[in-house]
Amino acid sequence: MTKNLDDPDLLIRTSGEIRLSNFMLWQLAYTEFWFTDVLWPDFDEEHFVEAIEAFQGRQRRFGGV
Repeated sequence: MTKNLDDPDLLIRTSGEIRLSNFMLWQLAYTEFWFTDVLWPDFDEEHFVEAIEAFQGRQRRFGGV
C-alpha cells in the first residue's frame, strides 16, 4: 500500500509508548522518531511544532556513524 510513497522522514508516536508495534518496519529504517506522552486526542499544533523543531535540530546520518 505504500510502494508509491516516499519513506517518512519523521515518525511521531503519541501516548508515551516507546515502541513501533511492527508499524511500517521496512519503511522506517532511516526515519527519525519523536516520542511524546501526550495522547492523540490532545496532540495539537503546539506539540506538532515541537516535534518539527526537534527534527530540524537533528543531524541525519542515514545509518552512518
